[in-house]
Amino acid sequence: MNTKLTLTIEQSVIEKAKKYARKKERSLSDLIENYLKALTKVEPSEPKETTPIVDSLKGSFKAPKDFDYKKELGNRLSEKYL
Repeated sequence: MNTKLTLTIEQSVIEKAKKYARKKERSLSDLIENYLKALTKVEPSEPKETTPIVDSLKGSFKAPKDFDYKKELGNRLSEKYL
């Protein structure tokens, strides 16, 4: 069931949105409806399975803000295998 909705939007934004809708051969109402659907889409969150040991360690390590994980991993792997 469709219901009428009144919005207050700057005139320049409305004009640009109407132009965009015409280029895409869609109505402005359709664009806004699809945007709102995408915005409010509820994605099911899958529970993450962790072991009790991992859970107990969570938050115990604080890395420096400039820590480069990929670089450090590369260095460690090079030391181990080269």
